[in-house]
Amino acid sequence: MQEQITQFLQHLRGERNYSPHTLASYEDDLRQFSEFLSRHFSNTVFSLTLIDRITIRSFLNDLIEQDFSRRSIARKLACLKTFFRHLTKTNVVETNPALNIQAPRLTKSLPTVLSENVIEDLLSQPDVTKPEGIRDRAILETFYGTGIRLSELINLQWRDIDFHDGTIKVTGKGSKQRIVPLGRKASAALKEYASARSAIVEPGYRDETQGLTVFITKRGKLLSPKGVNLLMNGYIGKVSEIKKKSPHVLRHSFATHLLDRGADLRAVKELLGHESLSTTQIYTHVSVERLKKIYAQAHPKAT
Repeated sequence: MQEQITQFLQHLRGERNYSPHTLASYEDDLRQFSEFLSRHFSNTVFSLTLIDRITIRSFLNDLIEQDFSRRSIARKLACLKTFFRHLTKTNVVETNPALNIQAPRLTKSLPTVLSENVIEDLLSQPDVTKPEGIRDRAILETFYGTGIRLSELINLQWRDIDFHDGTIKVTGKGSKQRIVPLGRKASAALKEYASARSAIVEPGYRDETQGLTVFITKRGKLLSPKGVNLLMNGYIGKVSEIKKKSPHVLRHSFATHLLDRGADLRAVKELLGHESLSTTQIYTHVSVERLKKIYAQAHPKAT
């Protein structure tokens, strides 16, 4: 089965342009499924043709017993559906055993959003007397000023930034590109960082990106998702007690604050690079909930 998994991942990488993050998730999901099959068919000569709906359901039940979240289980099922669809197209199996299996119903939770005042505090946290602090402030300003995803920020190139027009070209999911306005503060922070960037790299190391990539580490390498998450966790933890302190909080805040101030929902959809308007609509619920809280706190007849 490992051969089929390898070929499947190569297909997603080469022909479908899946992101490294998604590929890593799929590889982990399929590894976990493969380990389950080793236990499930321990007394049988294994063949992919032996996998049926009951096998898939048994795998999902095993995940439930291990206390995996509904969202994780739904993602793993989606991975299996895609995997077996590929196997049917390449004539490895005749039918897709995962095809008509329903994913567990997800409970929709509202995105975590920071208030505008907290955002202001957050943006002032980096120590801009140091090159790393200048970089970190530029990262924060870019996240909040453009609403881009973590992967989009990590792969941002200097050629993608147009300081004259005040825009950046973002390469999102499926290698789709979009143009996003770059706010005045984000632009200023990036310009300051551009001047300090060479001082980021510690003596003994060289800039492995050859100066093309915007954000780099002290060792001259691309920032890693884990590294940026740790960075954001530290800064957000200084100004807020929210549980989830990821870069996505700034993306959520970006979208919500735009809608709070009257932005058109479809425009926000384009800025975020969402495929469907329904994905963006979750932020309207956030805005409504915030208005309800303000009303409850401020109106004399609210309670």
